[in-house]
Amino acid sequence: MVRLLKEVERLTHLLSVGAGVFLVSMMCLTVADVVLRFFFNRPIMGTFEIVAFSGAIVMGLINPLTSQKKIHVCTDFLVLRFPLRTRKAFRIVTRCLAIGLFLMFGWNLIAFGTHLREAAEVSSTLAFPFYPIAYGLGISAFIQCLVFLCQIIGENHE
Repeated sequence: MVRLLKEVERLTHLLSVGAGVFLVSMMCLTVADVVLRFFFNRPIMGTFEIVAFSGAIVMGLINPLTSQKKIHVCTDFLVLRFPLRTRKAFRIVTRCLAIGLFLMFGWNLIAFGTHLREAAEVSSTLAFPFYPIAYGLGISAFIQCLVFLCQIIGENHE
């Protein structure tokens, strides 16, 4: 069990590094596009598409780490009034519900990606296919399920 927890932690850290790379790339591309557009009247073609795709990738890659580190916005003022056993049970039940939700997200994103691939859907300017983004977000949702599972395991070992 400890090995699973460590591997999931390592995976979420790796994904967050990827999110950082995409975020910095988005920033650099946007700055370059603005500078080229303003000073040379030569915008970078497809900037909007690349930034939109990258934004989706960043959200998918960083979400497992934010759940693992529990750095979401959390309003637990009511739950904190419960006895310790009730709080633990509440956290386990909510994590199980979240696993079900993210399993559905992942499954549907993979199915949607397959539909996009079969339909050969591409972006309008760069003709970049949409399906890799859908697949990536689906895989990220499954990794999110692993994070929630590790939190349930951790809840039982406290």
